[in-house]
Amino acid sequence: MAGLVIGALARLIKPGKQNLGLVATLLLGLAGSVIGGVVANLLGTGDIFELNVLGFVVAVIAAVLLIGVAETLVGRNRTHTR
Repeated sequence: MAGLVIGALARLIKPGKQNLGLVATLLLGLAGSVIGGVVANLLGTGDIFELNVLGFVVAVIAAVLLIGVAETLVGRNRTHTR
């Protein structure tokens, strides 16, 4: 559930139209959640799977970056197939 919320927030923050579906948003949000948890754990503010403010902020930032990368890859594949 947290992955979907973080992915949705990342899509709201990221400017422009994203051509990603619900599953891609969920997976990228989940990846962002794990990255946020790892960073929070490395900084000693919580466990990897524990939701805290720093982990949440890093998770959203990571998800925004991941969505940007995914859009670039999807856009690149679509222009090569046409």
